[in-house]
Amino acid sequence: MSILQRRIIFLSTTFVSMALLFSLMVFGLSKDGCSWAECIMLLCFAVTLPWTVIGFWNAVIGFLLMRLTKQPAEYVFPQLGEFEQAKAITTKTALTLCVRNEDVAMIERNVDAMVLGLEASGDAHRFHLFILSDSYEPEICQLEEILSKKLKSKWQGVIDVTYRRRADNPGFKAGNIRDFCERWGHEFDFMLTLDADSVMSANTILRMVRLMEQNDRLGIVQSLVVGLPSSSPFTRVFQFGMRLGMRSYTLGSAWWQADCGPYWGHNALLRMKPFIEHCNLPKIKGDGPLSGWILSHDQVEAAYMRRAGYECRVLAEESDSFEENPPHILEFIRRDLRWCHGNMQYFGLLTEPGLKPTSRVQLILAILMFVGSPAWMLFAIVATGSLALTDWVPVSMHIEQAGYPLFIYMMTMIFAPKLASVADTLLTNRLRNGFGGLVRVLFGAVSEFLFSMLLAPIMAVANTLFLFKLFVLKKPKSWVAQTRMASSLPVA
Repeated sequence: MSILQRRIIFLSTTFVSMALLFSLMVFGLSKDGCSWAECIMLLCFAVTLPWTVIGFWNAVIGFLLMRLTKQPAEYVFPQLGEFEQAKAITTKTALTLCVRNEDVAMIERNVDAMVLGLEASGDAHRFHLFILSDSYEPEICQLEEILSKKLKSKWQGVIDVTYRRRADNPGFKAGNIRDFCERWGHEFDFMLTLDADSVMSANTILRMVRLMEQNDRLGIVQSLVVGLPSSSPFTRVFQFGMRLGMRSYTLGSAWWQADCGPYWGHNALLRMKPFIEHCNLPKIKGDGPLSGWILSHDQVEAAYMRRAGYECRVLAEESDSFEENPPHILEFIRRDLRWCHGNMQYFGLLTEPGLKPTSRVQLILAILMFVGSPAWMLFAIVATGSLALTDWVPVSMHIEQAGYPLFIYMMTMIFAPKLASVADTLLTNRLRNGFGGLVRVLFGAVSEFLFSMLLAPIMAVANTLFLFKLFVLKKPKSWVAQTRMASSLPVA
């Protein structure tokens, strides 16, 4: 089946599903005609449908691939089964570690782990480590300089280490990478983008490099990232759900996105020449909250790389590619709001000339991921207000014929990625034992589902308030350094 055929099938299935769900909601709300309040509720419901339905079908496709194919990742990325794993590496790759007021001890730990693995492989001389700093806190800047000297001394003769700190940080992380490209990019074939909390094994890094070497049309190879072990209960529960949900979701999306896959900004390998030539991000004109430097740069860079004729592929399987996750709910919210602000800037990029249709869909989905929160909030407010202030009574809906089935359908779709991966884990001995057995898988799944149900309304409120401040009060949130290490929160 061709990629075009897959996309037509996926698009058709998605639109049919959305139409059926919307019709069911109309049926449920329009027993005695459609009031202004019910029209608002229908509009809000329609806004939430694309993200929910696409997530569901991604999960369904991912589950079918996991159960019906021997190598699901190879099925969606055929080159994985064709390239020569043992072929000698002949290219030069820059390991670019972007930092901004980060924990220096964490950086040292992660760098040492990666370089040690590359040294053992015998290919460390094919890499050059760059610590690209946008830090501004004097104490951290001093510690970074000490660390760079320590790393140069420790790994002398194994891998070259370069430290560069910008006094100013125009363009944020994308500007940091662009500065590297202008200074040193022409000296390298590929670039492995890393965050301060990124850790990747030598086997995973070398596999990605060999993939890129053996296919000159590959522009970006994104690894599937999982969370590092953490002592934070919040992080552990979140990571469990993310690890399950990402497996089916990523496989399903890779089935139809194929050569127009995602880029998440880190733990990914990029081809230098087309990235330098085609992925220089514009500064959004104007003086509004969405103007200025593009914050969520990754998906835009993937769209530009695809526009230039290069493939963007995801390795839709777990490997030794890790990151830290937020240690508590406040940092989780802060991170989500940073992404929210960046994704809203995509409104100004949807009409960019030459973008592939699939790339435009990805930008729209990135927007809808956050716009769905105020839509659900407005839906609930209008429904509650109508019940309290008018004679509108929800029992008057076709509740049995539409309300109950619609609730079940929506809950199933929302949790589908996690349900699909839980089912596959329970049906696969290796995976089930890897999670500690049947009882632990079930206990973890139920706990995480309850956790998600509690977290979802908190995030919906946070995103809604943020978007209100962004679009109505014109007060964008500034981006600050992330807190990545486990820490406790005060009771009040």
